[in-house]
Amino acid sequence: MPGRPIRILAVVVAAIIVIGTGVAWGKIRSFESGINHISAAALGGGGDDGAIDILLVGMDSRTDAHGNPLSAEELATLRAGDDVSTNTDTIILVRIPNNGQSATAISIPRDSYVEAPGDLGKTKINGVFGQVKLEKMKELVEQQGEDPAVAEPKATEAGREALIKTVATLTGVTVDHYAEIGLLGFALITDALGGVDVCLKDAVDEPLSGADFPAGPQKLNGPQALSFVRQRHDLPRGDLDRVTRQQAVMAELAHQVISGKTLSSPSTLNRLQDAVQRSVVLSDGWDIMDFIQQMQKLAGGKVAFATIPVLQEDGWSDDGTQSVVRVDPSQVQEFVTSLLHDQAAGKTEQLAYAPSKTTADVMNDTDVNGLAASVSELLADKGFVAGAVGNNEAGRVPNSQVRAASADDLGAQAVSKALGNLPVVADPSVAANTVKVVLASDYTGPGSGLGSAGTDTTGGSSASVDAAAVESTGAPLPAPPIITAGANGPECVN
Repeated sequence: MPGRPIRILAVVVAAIIVIGTGVAWGKIRSFESGINHISAAALGGGGDDGAIDILLVGMDSRTDAHGNPLSAEELATLRAGDDVSTNTDTIILVRIPNNGQSATAISIPRDSYVEAPGDLGKTKINGVFGQVKLEKMKELVEQQGEDPAVAEPKATEAGREALIKTVATLTGVTVDHYAEIGLLGFALITDALGGVDVCLKDAVDEPLSGADFPAGPQKLNGPQALSFVRQRHDLPRGDLDRVTRQQAVMAELAHQVISGKTLSSPSTLNRLQDAVQRSVVLSDGWDIMDFIQQMQKLAGGKVAFATIPVLQEDGWSDDGTQSVVRVDPSQVQEFVTSLLHDQAAGKTEQLAYAPSKTTADVMNDTDVNGLAASVSELLADKGFVAGAVGNNEAGRVPNSQVRAASADDLGAQAVSKALGNLPVVADPSVAANTVKVVLASDYTGPGSGLGSAGTDTTGGSSASVDAAAVESTGAPLPAPPIITAGANGPECVN
């Protein structure tokens, strides 16, 4: 088997890291001894390609992973209140291919209106677990006379099974492993890793979640990070912005793990072990050591966080009684299949590119007054960062062009497409993440007032499209950006 030498080498390298820092393999193995393991008949055994598909669920619970109630002090710190809840407010499908070179995390918004198994019919996906658990409890306790303490784990298992089946039906992916974490666990793990770096585009002060943060980059502790990812109100895109925040936090935590710092620090390992054992539920048959080895093989930035396509953020259920997020299962499955294929092919950087990552300088090399300003404004409307605007002082050019440090620069390619496929020219003097558009007398593209000036050549959708009109045509709304676990600092988000 050609992959076996690579696997053996990975194990040897990981062993050297562990032994070299004085941490025994048994330390990592001991993670599993105190973890609450559960069985789930709906889980698969891995695809034909050996890829592992994990359903990661964040529970809005007031207990730890072993069912023990959180203390009043913990509830106060987490701003969780004392209401009992079984909502699954974070639902993420994670794919790790057999080659171990990338990982993909696909978020499903909590209010996605989906087809659930059994008699539930269409409902919000975050309520599937709780509704099925409640119905199973009624059946076991009220109809069969079973002791509630005995019925509880059976009802919980039924809820998990239903959620696993619902996600598989929606995405077309068979789930192989299941991981569950509560409010406390998220805070504990974040603190165990030394906090998490985030970046906000604007300051927020939202008392319901406790999110009170300035604009710009900052480091959050566990309870602060929990408030950061739980805020839903006063956000431009509501729950979709909340999902993006979750992804930004997980991307930074993933970077800390795959950077090697976690395994190399005994004190971090101790804190992480305590946090995981108290707060995480895992399905049986999941080898933690094997999973850690796979994570260590991931190259920086090769972890992508995406969100399923959405038809309408503020839609209504079929009976008109609930506000929901409308999705099309066929579009979701097509998106998931395409994304996972591209990720396995190593296209993380291309998938994660967004115009906001590129500053566009525009230089006028014609006698047409205002041409550079017009094109710069057009590019800004498409999401590129407006850069310098002026006349070209570097000497005449034979034709309009986009200049960048490299001819295959993703930003240059995107700007070229937005302006009618202008040629891209390599220019080492152009700074990273910046392009220089030089407009010559041959330019008749968008922003010129001539030719194809009014044509949108980006292939994208306007963010101002009316949501109801979008749903009626079946076209998905503009997707949130794909976030990666890279080493360049956190993505700035709403």
